[in-house]
Amino acid sequence: MAETRARTLDRAAPRTKNNSFGRYDAIMNNNKKVIGIVGSYRKGGVVDKAVSEILSAAGRNGADTEKIYLVDQRILFCTNCRECTQSPGTERGRCILDDDMEALLLQIEAAYSLVIGSPVNFNNVTAITRTFMERCVGYVYWPWGIEKPQIRKPGTGRKVVLVSASSAPSRMGRTFKDTLNALRYLANTLNGHSVGQLLVDNVKQSDMNIPDNMLKKAALLGRKLAK
Repeated sequence: MAETRARTLDRAAPRTKNNSFGRYDAIMNNNKKVIGIVGSYRKGGVVDKAVSEILSAAGRNGADTEKIYLVDQRILFCTNCRECTQSPGTERGRCILDDDMEALLLQIEAAYSLVIGSPVNFNNVTAITRTFMERCVGYVYWPWGIEKPQIRKPGTGRKVVLVSASSAPSRMGRTFKDTLNALRYLANTLNGHSVGQLLVDNVKQSDMNIPDNMLKKAALLGRKLAK
């Protein structure tokens, strides 16, 4: 398989392959594919490291893994034209915008399970994560004249682990609440369901390491995604 657009991917585990954006054929690749989506602007930060730890554990348990930095993708803003929501059926509606999003979604659709990570920014996900989320609206059926949107394939399929980090302590009730709600909805939209979460609080600028207890949890979550 040709290796193209290598700038968008990061080797996250010994079994990771730096493949093109195309759909993965089950005949060509019998291993379970676990994809990590990093919605942080800081490579090497806590969220990035946490996603890598989970992917590494999945790789040790037999999965092929791949990591995508949203900041490296050309993702245009959704204009809310809703063209992609008009046609009925379970298949995702096609967006009229021409950027990296279509190829990125094809890659995600072929994954067995996902890790989705975003730090807390202003009590919610980052802007780049929100931009990605809005462009996933094609997974929703919502023609004009219909009051309520319907997710085409509600989250009954792939397993998803949610990752977030904040410099605030988790004992503050709203530290992760809205961010997790947004990530859960994104997982559900992508035909996934959350099987666990890794939340790192009290992050210090001078220390971007993952606490030992979180490393152990990351190993368990990665194993779960590979099963």
